[in-house]
Amino acid sequence: MLTNLKGRIIWVTGASSGIGAAAAKRLSQAGAIVVLSGRRSERLQALSETLPGENRVEPLDISDQSAVRSVLERILDAFGRLDILVHSAGLNVRARELKLLSTSDWNTVIDVNLNGAFYCCHAVLPIMQAQQEGLIINISSWAGRFVSRVSGAAYSTAKHGLNAMTESINQQYCADGIRASAICPGEVATEILDARPQPVSAEDRAKMVQPEDLGDLILYVCQTPRHVCLNEITISPTWNRGYIGR
Repeated sequence: MLTNLKGRIIWVTGASSGIGAAAAKRLSQAGAIVVLSGRRSERLQALSETLPGENRVEPLDISDQSAVRSVLERILDAFGRLDILVHSAGLNVRARELKLLSTSDWNTVIDVNLNGAFYCCHAVLPIMQAQQEGLIINISSWAGRFVSRVSGAAYSTAKHGLNAMTESINQQYCADGIRASAICPGEVATEILDARPQPVSAEDRAKMVQPEDLGDLILYVCQTPRHVCLNEITISPTWNRGYIGR
């Protein structure tokens, strides 16, 4: 039986666009109180004004560990608890093959996609442990399961690390009622495609998984009962460009 999210406190990172924004919309529609974080405050505010339920805007660069903790402190001051973290923030760079990848770009991808995820998870775990309940959803990638030249070395490395960290949370905190899920999408029609070395056509984007599909999936994971842990979920387009050689 799916659980009711009404009044649950859910923190969504990467909420200014794409998967994070889609998740925030679905969770708000389901009655959750959603905290919106991302680097683009004007987009967060615009999203906030469209949501049907109570929400709070907390701009954040997740690669800044002290900023992550400051946002969490404000969440706790406002609501006294945190039930679910949906960590969706991430990025990629254009020059992503190893022979082209700069040290600076490598550090940027790792700092956001892996270190930033760690900062968020590490910050919320003591809160959830004290509550003896909590759910962490990390938006990983197809590249977190299969090393991908398309995604590049830094991104694949970061997402593999994210999957490992997510399962480590389950191993070490399951007795405290904490669950962690890594969602691993194939190609999703979001702004991250704009950083591809080769442009992606509107026709191809229309055949990909859409952000709203992930929003629905995230909602489902959030509604699963406490005794169920969906450790890792892979979702991909039926018309899979990797399969058909596009």
